[in-house]
Formats: sequence, structure tokens, C-alpha cells
Amino acid sequence: MKKLFFIFILMGLLSCNEYIDKPKNLIDKTKMSEIIADLAINDQVIYLYPGTNLESGTRFILKNHQVKNEDFLASYRYYIIKQKMKGIVEDAQKIIIEKDPKSEKKIIGDAPLKDGELPKVKLEK
Repeated sequence: MKKLFFIFILMGLLSCNEYIDKPKNLIDKTKMSEIIADLAINDQVIYLYPGTNLESGTRFILKNHQVKNEDFLASYRYYIIKQKMKGIVEDAQKIIIEKDPKSEKKIIGDAPLKDGELPKVKLEK
């Protein structure tokens, strides 16, 4: 009985080759980085203009990149599960720095943060 149980466990482990299937319309990493960079910039607009609509900005960005919402979400999930999102986000940070070199100090920061610590915000008067 133990041998039979072991064989079923072994067959189960070997039959699972992928946790998630590759989406039909997977967005390539470069385009995903560009979209995430634009979404990050759009997110910062909310701080400058609190009355703006984040959702309409997101729809505009996806339409501008000719990507459907479902395709973006499926690609995002795929890259998260495959643990490839860190590289994509790092590329997005480089894109933001290319667009606005002054943002490098904000993105990289002055000093390294400890785990769970939030950056201190400096208010200008």
C-alpha cells in the first residue's frame, strides 16, 4: 500500500509541469516595462491632482499601447507567478529615469530602507 501511495505521489509531482499556462496574448517584457512605467507616472498624477480619475488614465495608457485589459492582467499574473516581475519593474524604473532624470533620486533613494520601513516624505514650503 505504501508503494502504491508513493507511486501516485510521484506521478502527481511529475505530471505538474506548469503552475500557470502561458497566456494566449502574452505581452513581451519590454512592452510590459513600458506600460508599468506609464502606470507609475499616472499613479503619481493622483498626488499632484487629487481630483483626477485614475481609471481613465489607466484605460488611456492601455489603449495607447494597444493592449486589452484582460491581456494585461493575464500577462501580469503570469510574470508574477513565474517570478519575472522584478526584472520588468527594474526596466520600468530605468524608463522612468530616462524620461525624467530628476526622478532617479526618488526611485533609488538617498539611503537604503530597512524591511517594512517607509520612506520619509519631505514637504516643501
